Amino acid sequence: MITFEDFQSIVPVLIVVLAGCAALVAEAVRRKGDRMPAGIFGIIGLTGAAYTSVMMWGQHRTGFGVILADDFALFINLILCVVGLLTILLSWGTAERDHLPEGEYHTLLLFSLAGMMLMGATRDLLVIFIALEIMSLGVYVLTGIKRASAEGAEAAFKYFVLGAFSSAFFLYGIALAYAATGSTKLDDIGMAVASSISQPDLLLVMAMLLLLVGFAFKISAVPFHMWTPDAYQGAPTLVTAFMSTGVKAAAFAAFLRVFLSAFEPMRADWIPILSVIAGLTMIIGTVVGVAQSNVKRMLAYSSIAHAGYLLLGLVAASDAGKASLLFYLAAYAVTNLGAFGVIAALSSNDRPHDDIRDFAGLWHERPGMAGLLTVFLLSLGGFPPTVGFIAKWYVVNAAVQQGMIALAILAVLTSVVSVFFYLRVVVMMYMTDDKAPGDRPKTPIMVAAGLGLALVVVFYLGVQPGQVLAFARQSVEAIF
Repeated sequence: MITFEDFQSIVPVLIVVLAGCAALVAEAVRRKGDRMPAGIFGIIGLTGAAYTSVMMWGQHRTGFGVILADDFALFINLILCVVGLLTILLSWGTAERDHLPEGEYHTLLLFSLAGMMLMGATRDLLVIFIALEIMSLGVYVLTGIKRASAEGAEAAFKYFVLGAFSSAFFLYGIALAYAATGSTKLDDIGMAVASSISQPDLLLVMAMLLLLVGFAFKISAVPFHMWTPDAYQGAPTLVTAFMSTGVKAAAFAAFLRVFLSAFEPMRADWIPILSVIAGLTMIIGTVVGVAQSNVKRMLAYSSIAHAGYLLLGLVAASDAGKASLLFYLAAYAVTNLGAFGVIAALSSNDRPHDDIRDFAGLWHERPGMAGLLTVFLLSLGGFPPTVGFIAKWYVVNAAVQQGMIALAILAVLTSVVSVFFYLRVVVMMYMTDDKAPGDRPKTPIMVAAGLGLALVVVFYLGVQPGQVLAFARQSVEAIF
């Protein structure tokens, strides 16, 4: 029997869904020629979802038998609310300038966020799959939402086709897990895995591997990363920012919940596999990123490398590792959104402003934007006192504590190499007198506010990370 208690556990998700419905209705009733600021519905909905998540902290509610409102889910909710709010602020004016349909854009954004929030809040594989598809369908459409762009259509098609393959792997993994255990609930699968650990069930091993492939695709881990640069380059810049942060946060949330609960007894089997994937992801993301001249493509390979750093927290599998992974997700989300936000703000409808040469002499013309982009790039590179340095230090330290010295050294070395392609942009902005062709548009006030907020968070968490890290640790200690 469904009770009021069941609905209480999904209040943050419901608020986001209702905000998406409001944006959709507003677009439907808008008269031709009228401007409807659909983003306001997103701001209200995401603020409400963040507020209810804070109010529910520590209550550990369960709804419909499979939806959890524990501290882990609520922490992921807060990260996703920040991602959504910053994306909407940075889209203010720029989405209209790029001729994106605002009502559809914000509706798809909010529905995708609802799927992301649900991914981290369920203990049933089938519900995770449904949430994954809700998220993915919205992001596929957002990738190709600029209908006049042939590049965007190609990126959306590639993303959709490869995403369908990854969904098939994930669904086959669920089917094999059900065949081996008779259930899709993570608790039941965990008990079955624990009881058969002395004689591993081949079906369970295959299920684990297929689920791993599905998650690896969503987090852009090698060798399932090939879609990332094309999708990032072809999508509108702010959609790229959204998918590089929100999708990664949701996928890692589900990854953690599945592998550190249902398949935790098999950690001796999957940790070596993930260690190899983490190492290759860091190496390929960094080395290939050095060769890029397109900034969006460069940041795509940067995103791949950061997936490798995030995997360090997962393979460490300690409380410190899991907490550092959550903190890294928050740090990366704010920093990457800030970097892409600057690129989007400098772009015009006829010039995407995504080549490194487009940033030539930016310091002389727009010193404020040059300073913001410098901070965000240095944070991605791991320079103190930014949050990027602290986040990397925590995940590397967690790996060292678990005796994974080789992976920790590899993370440090690849991080040093990655500084090269971040500094290329900085050098172009400050040490080139040539001015890039074309006029750069003025920055809307809401966009400036979003970039300023991201800047404050980057420095605040870089200097005072303790409170957020404590919340991250609290969110995982009582669950896994």
